[in-house]
Amino acid sequence: MATINVTDENFKTDVLESDTPVLVDFWADWCGPCKMIAPALEEISDELNGKVTIAKMDIMENTGIPAEMGVQSIPLMVLFKNGEAVARKVGAAPKSQLKDWIESEI
Repeated sequence: MATINVTDENFKTDVLESDTPVLVDFWADWCGPCKMIAPALEEISDELNGKVTIAKMDIMENTGIPAEMGVQSIPLMVLFKNGEAVARKVGAAPKSQLKDWIESEI
């Protein structure tokens, strides 16, 4: 399953009300490190299919949720379980580190 795009409008439905954990990647088109980790997140999404949903939120197109979440630097990945933010990771990292972090939290 590929990553999904979430917006201020569908965040509640697709993230907070999800039956599975959701990792939200807050990113922007101008962010180099965001673009670096995007392929890794796609691969992790396929490898952990069914265990976690990987969602991407463009902070330039969606300002409400990032403001509520206190997003100050990107890339920022926030893992949600049962409607709650349970873990946060700021900055780019190699795929293996990202996957290990996600697996340790889900």
